[in-house]
Amino acid sequence: QVQLVESGGGLVQAGGSLRLSCAASGNIFSINAMGWYRQAPGKERELVARVTSGGSTNYADSVKDRFTISRDNAKNTVYLQMNSLKPEDTAVYYCYAAGARATISSLPRTYWGQGTQVTVSS
Repeated sequence: QVQLVESGGGLVQAGGSLRLSCAASGNIFSINAMGWYRQAPGKERELVARVTSGGSTNYADSVKDRFTISRDNAKNTVYLQMNSLKPEDTAVYYCYAAGARATISSLPRTYWGQGTQVTVSS
């Protein structure tokens, strides 16, 4: 079993910055991709950014050039640096770990964090 603990959410004014962290713990042999989704009230959950164990990254068009995702494989931790925040970035941000294996022969699974609220005031 893998647990994901998120931190770093909060309230910030438009144009400000926040840094989210998500640490995975438990029985971990490897994790393929880690990243962040977000869900605003009345909207579907959407991918914000992801990073693979090899360092490849993907971003939603709406956050490119403003958000940066990074990962510390030794600590099984993923970070999301969010700059130039806009009110439309307000959402609950969920960390996820995909392709997580407890041993080399384990089936890969996906795990989710509980979510952290990010609120951007205008």
